[in-house]
Amino acid sequence: MANKLYVAGTEVRTGKSAIILGLMELLTRNIKKVAFFRPLIEDCPNKGRDNTINLVKSQYNLCFKYEEMYAYSVSEASQLIALGKYEEMQEGILAKFNNLAERADFVLCEGAELEGATASFDFDINVDISNNLGAPVLLVAGGRGKTIDELVRSIKLYYESLSERSCDIVGTIVNRVYPTAVEKVRTQLLKDDIVGKKLVYIIANDENLGNPSVGEVARLLNAEILYGENSLTRHVRSFTIAAMQLRNLLERIDYGTLIITPGDRSDVILACLAAVESMTMPNISGIMLTGGLVPEGSVQKVIEGFRDSVPIIAVNENTFESAIRVDNIHAAITPDNTRKITQALAVFERHIDMDELSDKIIKSKSTIVTPKMFESQLLQRAKMDKQHIVLPEGETDRVLKAAEILLRREVVNLTILGRKEKIYDRISSLALHLEKAMIIDPRQSEYLDDYSETYYQLRKDKGVTRDVARDLMVDLNYFGTMMIYKGHADGMVSGAAHTTADTIRPAFQFIKTKPGCSVVSSVFLMCLNDRVLAYGDCAINPDPTAEQLAEIALSSAKTAVLFGIKPLVAMLSYSSGHSGKGQQVEKVRLATQIAREKAKAIGSFPGLEIEGPIQYDAAVDMEVARTKMPDSKVAGRATVFVFPDLNTGNNTYKAVQRSAGAVAVGPVLQGLRRPVNDLSRGCLVADIVNTVAITAVQAQAEKKEALESLK
Repeated sequence: MANKLYVAGTEVRTGKSAIILGLMELLTRNIKKVAFFRPLIEDCPNKGRDNTINLVKSQYNLCFKYEEMYAYSVSEASQLIALGKYEEMQEGILAKFNNLAERADFVLCEGAELEGATASFDFDINVDISNNLGAPVLLVAGGRGKTIDELVRSIKLYYESLSERSCDIVGTIVNRVYPTAVEKVRTQLLKDDIVGKKLVYIIANDENLGNPSVGEVARLLNAEILYGENSLTRHVRSFTIAAMQLRNLLERIDYGTLIITPGDRSDVILACLAAVESMTMPNISGIMLTGGLVPEGSVQKVIEGFRDSVPIIAVNENTFESAIRVDNIHAAITPDNTRKITQALAVFERHIDMDELSDKIIKSKSTIVTPKMFESQLLQRAKMDKQHIVLPEGETDRVLKAAEILLRREVVNLTILGRKEKIYDRISSLALHLEKAMIIDPRQSEYLDDYSETYYQLRKDKGVTRDVARDLMVDLNYFGTMMIYKGHADGMVSGAAHTTADTIRPAFQFIKTKPGCSVVSSVFLMCLNDRVLAYGDCAINPDPTAEQLAEIALSSAKTAVLFGIKPLVAMLSYSSGHSGKGQQVEKVRLATQIAREKAKAIGSFPGLEIEGPIQYDAAVDMEVARTKMPDSKVAGRATVFVFPDLNTGNNTYKAVQRSAGAVAVGPVLQGLRRPVNDLSRGCLVADIVNTVAITAVQAQAEKKEALESLK
């Protein structure tokens, strides 16, 4: 039977969705097949679907069907209870749970949360369900609007009641506590003889999670989206009714305000859009037009002329009724709101000891590594020793969005390069929070003279003059690379808007290769369904010599170790062992011999297994390996694949990526003294986040090596 955990709230609206996301992140980091289950779900109008199930299923790509992830709707459960069929309801819940648990390694259950007439059954139902499932309970309490004494008293009461009913309590997460009260609440709970013996975590209230997005407002009010469909994730921190003259309205606009106004108030609409463009006015979240009215054609033409319009939505209700409905909206984390999901995970990881909780709730951890597990573990490794990464493409929206995610989750420290006015304009238009990023315009930097002189001294023997050095140092990639050289940053990631050559040329010129390494190469970390493989070199060297191929093999093995892959190196060719001949086969055979000799001489790879030449099928398939190379320790088990040339490597990684659905992380550059990594110009925001994390892990390793060399 699968491991399991039952998450129960002490009341409604404790912010369990954010807790569920954090727990799923922890579980999928360590376990291959995690399922999510809700015994009861709220009745969804118009045959809609439960938001939490949709959120978890979408965010973590769960393979289970929606209908398998819950037992009953609240109305179905209430009807069974009213008919005296309470035990039948419990049996139905257990049957649905067991069906899911048989096909999963862990099942996370979110307890029932009932309102209205059925709320009195809330506690008893959750106790009975958790006991029937044999699941330990993690209690989630809400601290919003409570005094410290009230909060502590209610938690102690729940503990006593759960203990009386023989529930296995893991611990308590107290959510949405006022930041100033966090330590006092923790101290009071830890002092208690019952509560203090279990895990206790306190999460400070985060307004962004408690506030609805404009998209949520539009969805819940059935509003028509007129403009700004790409900006619906803006948070609504407050709202104001615009029924006054403009001079008075403008004084009442705050950051994140939703402006509610009749649809025929063109003056208000245009004034608000002008305020959005103004550098001196707070950035509103959006505009809601009431009364079923929309701007006339001439006004619409003006609106369409704004570069980045905030969301403008329209409802049929009058202004007063609309304002009341907005005020009654309860924020949710929806599957499409990636910013709120990122914020929820960041808040959870900031306040929860992930290792401690993991050890408590996971009985046995899987040795299988899924793409989600690898990516999550990667971010955690980067966070353990935060590095300073420079992003030269600060005027690119994808880079700025990735930067916000990295900073929210506290993965790295960041410097962003570009024209400040352009960067701040894009940050404002995208409603991003990048206050913790250092933003530098190389043309105005205090370091420009020093960097230019340093570059001149390094390259004057190549004919570089001081004027040329200064011109080059204004280039974003050159400036970013010099930051690394001078120790002002630990690594750089570029390529979303530059070619590979533009990204790595400065590194070749003055970062240069590590001692004993004559070639810079790359690997792709290929995340398959149940393991991670390393493919090298698929991005840099068109036709490496045998000596270079041997270096690529050793560099790739070292990179594999860095990212938790046990290196079994396959030197690929169209022939296995001694079965074929030809120039390309002989090159691989010689490269294998050189790599083996170097591995022994270096001493850093005792017992490193290298096989070659070997065909791909013999390297990965045990049946083929038994036929073609029965005595090989690598055949059928290879984890590091070294391709004979760029043509073969680049096409193979793309074929595996597209045909097998693998996640290709990289290219990860190797062989440089300091980490510089290249992005594909078609990269997604997630790709940038992963590459920055990889660069940080490389920087950690470089520093560790440097310290060890001094001993």
